[in-house]
Amino acid sequence: MESQRSFLIIGLALVSFLLWQQWQKDYGPQPVQYAESSNANSSVDAQPNSVPSATNASAVPTDVALESVEDVPVAQNQAAPIPAQSNRFVTISTDTLTLTLDLIGGDIVVADLVKFPVTQGSDDSYSLLRADSASLYVAQSGLVGASGPDANPQGRPLYSAQADNYTLTGDTLSVPLTWSNEAGLSVTKTFTFQRGSHEVDVSYTINNNASETAQIQQYAQLKQTLTQPDGNMFMPTYRGAAYSTQDTRYEKFSFDDFEDENLRKATVGGWVGMLEHYFVSAWVPPQEQTNTIYSRILNNQYAIIGYTTPPVMINSGETQTVSSTLYMGPKDQDVLANIARGLDLTVEYGILWWISQPLFSLLQFLHSLVGNWGVAIILITIIVKGAMYWLTKKQYESFAKLRVLAPKMTQLKERYGDDRQKMSQAMMELYKKEKVNPMGGCFPLLLQMPIFLALYWVLLESVELRHADFVLWITDLSVKDPYFVLPVLTGASMYFLQKLNPTTIQDPMQQKIMQWMPVAMSIFFLWFPAGLVLYWLVSNLITLVQAKLIYRSMEKRGIKTH
Repeated sequence: MESQRSFLIIGLALVSFLLWQQWQKDYGPQPVQYAESSNANSSVDAQPNSVPSATNASAVPTDVALESVEDVPVAQNQAAPIPAQSNRFVTISTDTLTLTLDLIGGDIVVADLVKFPVTQGSDDSYSLLRADSASLYVAQSGLVGASGPDANPQGRPLYSAQADNYTLTGDTLSVPLTWSNEAGLSVTKTFTFQRGSHEVDVSYTINNNASETAQIQQYAQLKQTLTQPDGNMFMPTYRGAAYSTQDTRYEKFSFDDFEDENLRKATVGGWVGMLEHYFVSAWVPPQEQTNTIYSRILNNQYAIIGYTTPPVMINSGETQTVSSTLYMGPKDQDVLANIARGLDLTVEYGILWWISQPLFSLLQFLHSLVGNWGVAIILITIIVKGAMYWLTKKQYESFAKLRVLAPKMTQLKERYGDDRQKMSQAMMELYKKEKVNPMGGCFPLLLQMPIFLALYWVLLESVELRHADFVLWITDLSVKDPYFVLPVLTGASMYFLQKLNPTTIQDPMQQKIMQWMPVAMSIFFLWFPAGLVLYWLVSNLITLVQAKLIYRSMEKRGIKTH
């Protein structure tokens, strides 16, 4: 089997897979979307209910009873984030986050990532959480159970804050919200921030001055409008939920999965999250206790994934504290791995993650040496291609031997015509006589493909490449080449590779397909991120050099190559 046919089959298979994946996103079963209310006088409190409550006070709940209490209120017709100047909202500013808290429930309804602009050079920060009626995405938390303030059928608790605005000035910032009832139960919900961190510690100090024992249960959840996944056929990135259990380090839970089933999983530790291309939000409960992960769809409009912790009994006169961690930020593998087991797997490397992670570590190391992600991509491509040179050598030596046999293969075809059985037998005898393995060029190629695909996903998923500058006109490696120079050069390199290995295909149609293959691939590359195209171009150029060296070495040893 020759190189052109091998690359054709693999290329067409990859493109077919990407096209099928995108077709599923565009035309496959999708969540039902309901139109927003057109009533201009809609109340901000007119929202469906989604806060869970657990009724079992004596054991860890294995099934979360999602009874109705008032949910976080968001205006039906609101097209922009909730105004922070209202007395109902508190604004928090740190060096990494700008947040808006809703004092009803104490939820985070807006989260802007200060260090990540929407577009390169923009003054607007990327909004991860949004109080937008068209694309609602909020982080909710509270206390349910028999005595929990969020389990009150009259509505969620209205907390009090000492100020409307808080700003991180030192290394730590604490924002306490307080609530109490006439029975003598008081709760202080405290958000704690650290400089340079996207983690938020959310703790509850419950003081029971009531005459009876109080039973509370902590919950936290992410709520998001059902939306279409990010990406396209050329960049199939994942948008949806994910969770972790004691038995499964990482499990995706797509928006379609929300429709098919409701999660009910008891696990030690665990976490829940919502993912998009470069960013993730995740609630992490205490890891030493047994928690219950749940999901649901609300009014066919919102996807909710969350957890409840075990019930806590607080005797009269006692005080207890419970807490969880919320992460809102980039998919930084090193940071995520330190927060919870398996959280770093939210960086979507797919089934080849075990290859991609070491390659990413190598890419990070190279970047630390050269300070430029584009140069680091070139270096890692050189290293990978160099490490696999022995496979490339076997591949091209096999191709050369097969090409030398081409005239004899033509004679066999003329002799046996359409008698495929005799033709096949004659070919096997010829291969045996000439000591040529017809699959010798395919096996090295197949061994290289997982590494190339793993590196492909590294370059596609790594947030470090977002808005990363290279040289000259390539100012962002995460988007397409604005002048399409790299795609054109990549197509040209494929053309020269094709010329270096003249085809022995006899079928005219297959010959035309092979001739147009570089053009077709160049068109695909037009929409690829510049970092990916740079990797492919460098890989092709290295292959050209290696192939010439291999053929020259064979000819010096008296082995024909053409």
